[in-house]
Amino acid sequence: MFLLLGILVSTKQFAQQVPSAQENIACLVTFGINGDHSWGDDDFSQTVFFSIPKNQTTPFYIRVFDPETFGDLDEISNGWDTKIKYSIYGGKDSYYDKDARGINPIGNYKSGILIESRIFGSEAATDGKWISFGPFNPQQGELVSEFDSYVFKIVIDGLKGDDGNGYKLFLSVKNDDNIAMEGGNAFAYEYSVRLLEAKNSISHVYPYADNLITGFKIKTFGFDNDGDIKLYSSVKNGRIINTSNNKEWSIDSQPIVEKEKSKCLDLQIVKSGNSKNNFVICVTNEYDVPVPLFSKPLGGLPRYEYTLKILKTVKGSTK
Repeated sequence: MFLLLGILVSTKQFAQQVPSAQENIACLVTFGINGDHSWGDDDFSQTVFFSIPKNQTTPFYIRVFDPETFGDLDEISNGWDTKIKYSIYGGKDSYYDKDARGINPIGNYKSGILIESRIFGSEAATDGKWISFGPFNPQQGELVSEFDSYVFKIVIDGLKGDDGNGYKLFLSVKNDDNIAMEGGNAFAYEYSVRLLEAKNSISHVYPYADNLITGFKIKTFGFDNDGDIKLYSSVKNGRIINTSNNKEWSIDSQPIVEKEKSKCLDLQIVKSGNSKNNFVICVTNEYDVPVPLFSKPLGGLPRYEYTLKILKTVKGSTK
């Protein structure tokens, strides 16, 4: 990701809710460890990274909306019996360990120094409310050279039960309010999400193509054929992506050309039904190395560049 630094420094990032308003996704979803894969969660774990600019000197907070598994945003299976653990890591190898940036909760995916963790069950007191982790000193994170930022990660694991926990995250400079940090950002390497229920609603996922990549492998799990997924960029105008059935993975390979490098592309998810649908999406490069999915697209919103053809009229021609 050689050219990533310049984009991060030159772009003010205020989309620090995960999922962001631009993504237009209902919420993140993590089921209890005994969950049924048919409900759309492949591994009952989610990891999200936050980058904190080096010039941030004051403490910050990572906030969670609706952290427990009980209420309208959550999905009951056999009674509210699920426990979810939120763990925040910083320090050496919290980002650079390759398992941390994988798409499966295996190996050393909880790398780094554990700074804070809490377990939530079915407590009604936090239903529909924001809670805060922190305060954190920016230098407790791992300094990542390509971002020129300190990086923290939050790992959300289903410990027990089979219910679905819907929740949102926010990187904030305040303990009791969602106030974005200038220059901060959020990204993940796999997204387990719930789409909006409205038919024809359009959600977005923004995978980043670095300056060395030659192709994307776009993978989905449990999409239930609930509409279309289309890939947009400056040279791709809604290319249709293969999608998955219930409890199945799909894979679709797409070439990346020079004009698409060092910026995000736009995977638009156009929903066909009007019911709840959880699914998982990730993108890798041609060597199966996961690429980051940013909450706000680096390099701006991807837009297809139309070309105009000018027809020359020959004087005196009758054609």
